[in-house]
Amino acid sequence: MIAVPAVEPAAGRSGPASGERVSTILLKRVLREPLVHFLALALLIFTGYELLGPDGDDKPDSIVVTAPKIEQMATVFTKTWQRPPTAEELKGLIDDHVKEEILVRQALELGLDRDDTVVRRRLRQKMEFLNVADAEALAATDAELDAYLKANASVFEIDPMLAFQQVFLSPQRRGDTIAKDATSVLEALRINPATDRALFGDPTLLPPDLSLSSKTSIGQTFGAEFAEELDKAPLGQWTGPVDSGFGLHLIRVTQRMPGRVPALDEVRDAVVREWTNAKRAQLEDQRFAELLKRYAVTIERLDNLGASQ
Repeated sequence: MIAVPAVEPAAGRSGPASGERVSTILLKRVLREPLVHFLALALLIFTGYELLGPDGDDKPDSIVVTAPKIEQMATVFTKTWQRPPTAEELKGLIDDHVKEEILVRQALELGLDRDDTVVRRRLRQKMEFLNVADAEALAATDAELDAYLKANASVFEIDPMLAFQQVFLSPQRRGDTIAKDATSVLEALRINPATDRALFGDPTLLPPDLSLSSKTSIGQTFGAEFAEELDKAPLGQWTGPVDSGFGLHLIRVTQRMPGRVPALDEVRDAVVREWTNAKRAQLEDQRFAELLKRYAVTIERLDNLGASQ
């Protein structure tokens, strides 16, 4: 506390003029006190801090944990643990979210995201996901789907179907005589198609009769060249020999269903999926082209690239 000595009024002086002199004397003495100077300096510093400190331009960023975000965290917890979170667990989820948000913002402020391959790839993926969402939001008309189906008929074409009988000749059993044996067996089968085939063929795990199967699946088992030869073979007639990875085969096609382009209703789901993928790629190309216009790209030439390889 500042001690202010009492001042006795001068004798014979009274009234407003005398009071003003007393006030002036008191003010001068107060202003000479060191404590007053300290308080004034502190007030000045505090005022500056208020203007330029946390409540000024450098106010802390706000983090708002919205109700939808809390609901999302609770939903993920429920799906993971098959029960809703307790109040304490929900608080822990919220605290962890706030911690993550603070650390991510600090990392971005420090530039830790720069030149990080993992971060860059993840950011690229998130940008591409925006195109996926926009493409999936589009609804194609039947006319658009039908046009896409016709323009990409080979993608949706139903594979030819074939059923056949076979007589297998093993190269391990027959050696150098296998070609001559195949000719003899083929002639016998053509003369008498009802002959028991087991009398001519060699033991094998391959089926003697294959029911109607797609050309692709036949190729996966016997080889693509075998499937092509089978597709060219005349219906109901023994022919061959046809080579495969197993050996030689004498074959007779018993049923054939040619390949065809299906109607839209037969492959609607597949057409919608591929149409959406095509739209996504188209949107991605368009948006990237627009973004590219904002940048001047310079690619430096590596003169010593050829020498280093």
